[in-house]
Amino acid sequence: MTIMIPAWVDGTLTPVEKLEAHVKGLRHKAISVFVMDGDHLLIQKRAAGKYHTPGLWANTCCTHPEWNESGMDCAQRRLKEELGITGLTLNQRETLEYRAPVGGGMIEHEVVEVFVANAPDVTWDLNPDEVEAVKWVHTDALSADIARNPDQFTAWLRIYMTEHKERIFGDLIRA
Repeated sequence: MTIMIPAWVDGTLTPVEKLEAHVKGLRHKAISVFVMDGDHLLIQKRAAGKYHTPGLWANTCCTHPEWNESGMDCAQRRLKEELGITGLTLNQRETLEYRAPVGGGMIEHEVVEVFVANAPDVTWDLNPDEVEAVKWVHTDALSADIARNPDQFTAWLRIYMTEHKERIFGDLIRA
């Protein structure tokens, strides 16, 4: 199945096949979701069969909206498809942009809508084609682990936690 995502081609937002956007490093839309329990973040280990960054730890959920899909609808859809999570109140926090190689000659150049949900009692039902494991981790411990073991984490999670932590979490993780 070909998935068409919104990407900028010659300055115009255009539907582009997802793999093509990554191979060419095209600037494209994305979403990232951070499910929180106070100052703890639910992170996921990407399934071994993913076409890029398999087996690496990432934020709760991240993907690309399909052409003509809103960021909010995409975030809710992928939480359900990847983790079996439904019914969360998502709050849009930021729109961030980054560009990073993700292996295999592919590049993520994303304009990311960031969503956060406080969900201390959340339950999940992992889709094994998408997610190998999940765990709760304190945001400070995650930052320290990324500094010690960067090769265990996706490029985007490293960027979020080193360059945008305050913008994403800010008042959410203060005592």
